[in-house]
Order: sequence, then structure tokens, then C-alpha cells
Amino acid sequence: MSRLNGVTNTGAGLVRRWLGVLRDDLVTMRADPLPPSLWVRWLPHGVVCLAAFGVLLGDMNQLTDNDRVVGGLAPVLASAQSGAVVLALWRPIAAWWVSLAAAVTGAVALQSRLGLDGPSFTWPWTSAGIIAHLFVLLLLALRVRSRVAVEALALTSLATYLVQGVWGGANYTPTGQVLVPLAAVVVLVGTALRGRREARAELVQQTTLTAEERARRTLLEERSRIARELHDVVAHHMSVISIQAQVAPHLVPEPTDELKENLAGIRQNAVEALTELRRVLDVLRSEHAAPGERSDAPQPTLDRLEALVENTRAAGLTVTTEITGERRPLPPGVELSAYRIVQEALSNVLRHAPGATAHVTLAYDPQGLRVEVVNTGPAREAPPSSGAGHGLLGMRERAVMLGGRLTAGRWSGRGYKVDAYLPVSATPAPEPLPQDGPA
Repeated sequence: MSRLNGVTNTGAGLVRRWLGVLRDDLVTMRADPLPPSLWVRWLPHGVVCLAAFGVLLGDMNQLTDNDRVVGGLAPVLASAQSGAVVLALWRPIAAWWVSLAAAVTGAVALQSRLGLDGPSFTWPWTSAGIIAHLFVLLLLALRVRSRVAVEALALTSLATYLVQGVWGGANYTPTGQVLVPLAAVVVLVGTALRGRREARAELVQQTTLTAEERARRTLLEERSRIARELHDVVAHHMSVISIQAQVAPHLVPEPTDELKENLAGIRQNAVEALTELRRVLDVLRSEHAAPGERSDAPQPTLDRLEALVENTRAAGLTVTTEITGERRPLPPGVELSAYRIVQEALSNVLRHAPGATAHVTLAYDPQGLRVEVVNTGPAREAPPSSGAGHGLLGMRERAVMLGGRLTAGRWSGRGYKVDAYLPVSATPAPEPLPQDGPA
């Protein structure tokens, strides 16, 4: 007996749970508008409103035919079913309830009058009612979860079976066998279209995240490459500090023990810093070293600018140079960045503007150095480039690292211009990584 009670309680609990699920899914007035789109915003709304108007006229004509529905109920039922079609554009679940209730009410009102004029009347669903309910189910399946659409289809089929199969009537043309298969097809199509739309939205989102991640990775790789290049500059200064601290006691006739101890500490700290710096750069080189890159090659300065220009001319590009202001030695980081900016700008001209001419200007002033590279429009179409497209990003990062700025864009028609200013003594603040990729 206890086992029977347990089975009964389990069954009752399962029924209550499913009734709760149905209540949460279908007893609601939440809004589920169509997704925003130019054609979705206007075309479907117009089609649905036109269909609702047709349902109104057709239902009114069929329900009032031969005075089958009396007492003014025909306009109410026709208006309810046509209004449900329009309501489904914003509240599909509420519209489904209205359409189902109007259909059942009309079937109940017509049941007692069936057979008076032969078996020509369609029951329990009128022709216009079938069209209206199919529209409602389609709009519902397009916006709600698949489970909710299947539940609405199941309850529609159940109501049709109870009215037509259980209650029944005399001398009518049954329409339940037509409605249920059509409703199943409509729900299947709507669910498939909804799944396709969600898959496309997820793909777009994933593509956006991938592009942002790729831009972020590109920025990190470019900063890593710049850090590797600046390693030689920093290492040179640390080596000089170490040597000067070692030699300084010999330059003083009688250095005190305290002076010797301080200088020894300076040298020891410089040597340790240089060792740690080399370890960090070894890790960077092992992870990101480009093919054929030499880790022991000295970093270039502006003294090698003429050699760079000559190599570019040998590659077929006409290049002229101009230096204004008083030329003077600049900090190694500034010279290295200026050289790399000119190098990358000329490489871009070779790749993207075949047959063009380029002009390089270095303008010295007391506060820093201005680097300008301009080129005319290409003489012919550029072939497809296999480059990674990091050139402008690298140039901009070098300028920002020194507290300067860089602009690049169209110049004189089809030409292009790269303009950078590199201050000598500016100390830039640390710049956070962008969240939406480089500009």
C-alpha cells in the first residue's frame, strides 16, 4: 500500500511540475517584438496587417452565412481572430490565447446549428480562423523558445481533438485534420528560422570577439617587438653605468671606503639589472622571434638613413630626402623609432603604391624631431600583399611610447602621408591596452 501511495505521489508531483512549466511558458503577457531591421520592420508588418484584414472579412462572411451565428457574436469573433494576428507582432503568446479562445467559442456557438443546411459548413475551425491561427503560430515560433512553440501546438491540437473528436456534431466538414498538420509544419518552419537567426547572431558575435582578440594580439606582438629592439639601447646604458662605477674609484686619488662601497653597490645593481633584462628578452625572442632575425644585430640609428634610402631606390622606388634644422645626436630610442618609422613607411609605398615617388623629411627642433614621409599616387594597381598589416600600428606605438604622436592618411589626391613627431624629453604615461582593438 505504501508503494502504491509513493507511485501516486510521484505521478501527482510530475503532473504539478508540468502544469507549472505550462503556466510559466504560456500564461504570460511579456512582449516579444520582432528583431530590428529595415525590411523586418515594415514588410512583415504590412503583410500581417493585410492578412488580418482578409481574416476579418472572410470570418464575418462565413460566420454570418445563413444566419448561423446570432446575437451579434459574429463581429466579435471575427474581430478577435483578426486582432490576434496583429497582436502577434508584439505579444505572440497572448495572441495565441486570443485566437484559440475565439476559435473554441465560435465552435461552441455553431455546434447546435450544424446540419441545418447540409454538410457544407467547416467546423470546428472556419477557413479564415485556420489562416489566422497559422499566422499566429508562425509569429510565435519565430520569437519564443522551441519548447513554448511545441506546447502551443500541442494545446491547439488537444483543443481541436476535444471539440471535434470528443464532443463532435452532425453534418459538417471537419477541419481539424487540416489544421493540425499545417500547424505542425508552420511551427517547424518558424522554429527553424528562429534557430537560423540565432545561429547567425552568435556567429556575428563570435566574429566580433575574434576580431577584437586578433587586434589585441597584434598590439601585444608589436609592443613585444619594439621592446626587443629597445633592449640593446637599455643594455648599452646599463653596461656604461656598470663600467663607470668600476672605473670611478681609480679616478680619485684617495677614495674613501664609503665611496668604494657605494660604487661597488651601483655596479652590482647594474650588473644584476642587466642580467635580468637579458633573461626577459631571451624569453621574448624565443616566443616571438621572426624567421631570420638576429638577436645580436645592433639596432639602427639615423646615421644609417642614407643606406636605407639607397636600398629602397635599388628596389625601384624614387626617393628624395630633406633634413631641416640643426642636425644633432638624439637619444637612442628616438633615433631607433625615427629610423623604423621611415623604414616601414617606405616599405608601405613599395607594397601599396607601385610607380609612386616618395619624399622623406627630417625636421629637427629644440624639443624633438619631426618625421614626414609622403608619396604620390600609384602609377598602376598594387598586387595583393601578404603582409600582416601591422605597419601603421607599429609606427603609432613607437610614437606614443616616446610621448609623441603620429598621423597617417590620404594626401594630395591619391597619395599618402605619414607624419610623426618624436619629443626628446617627454615621459609618456603608461597607456592601457585598448578593449576594442587599435584605431
